[in-house]
Amino acid sequence: MNTVNAYMRVADIDVDVVYKNIKNLHIGVYPPLGRVRVAAPVRLDDDAVRLAVVQRLPWIRKQRDQLRKSTRQTERKMVTGESHYFWGRRYRLRVINESGHIRIGICGTRMTMHSPAESTVEDRQEALDRWYRAALRGEIPRLIDRWGPVIGREVSKWTIRRMKTKWGSCNRESAHIWFNPELAKKDPKCLEYIVVHEMTHLLERHHNDRFISLMDGFLPDWRARRDELNSAPLRAEEWPER
Repeated sequence: MNTVNAYMRVADIDVDVVYKNIKNLHIGVYPPLGRVRVAAPVRLDDDAVRLAVVQRLPWIRKQRDQLRKSTRQTERKMVTGESHYFWGRRYRLRVINESGHIRIGICGTRMTMHSPAESTVEDRQEALDRWYRAALRGEIPRLIDRWGPVIGREVSKWTIRRMKTKWGSCNRESAHIWFNPELAKKDPKCLEYIVVHEMTHLLERHHNDRFISLMDGFLPDWRARRDELNSAPLRAEEWPER
């Protein structure tokens, strides 16, 4: 079984490294946020892998830009028949024209949006974004409170902020953590993984052996959660009418 056994940061990019019994080094950039993963022969050391990544930085940045452009091109129109994700589940959107503030709720397999007929796509998207953020605000404090005593560090402040290529970020000096609002679309265990990941950075800044050892102790299945986070659907999709 192959596992990520090295992390490194090259320029402003986090890189996962898997050492395998292979002849050549391979670099991949994966949706939805442009995660960079390197499969490297076991004969290479971290310095050799880092050099290979540095040499391919222009290509890596190009791939990430294309992923972001693809995301923008497939933005939804916020109409009945689309599907959207919430806590890892897929829901079919039903828009109900109704005066007043835009309201969103879940009923069975449907996500209902009560919205004035004159509301714009931007109005509806902003309302959905606020709804996602509210869901995260209801979960993040509970997770931070749960993991604080386990990790042995306190979070001074946390913020929900849209980020193009990261699920979370941490300022070790100020103990301030940022979370991507897109996390509300993922399974809750993925959110927990990000909470633990960023809080572990309060103990160790770098993605080194110590960081991996700490993560293994705190959350033994963190790799599976990370893989699910990076492979599950992110964007809304078309759901044909029935």
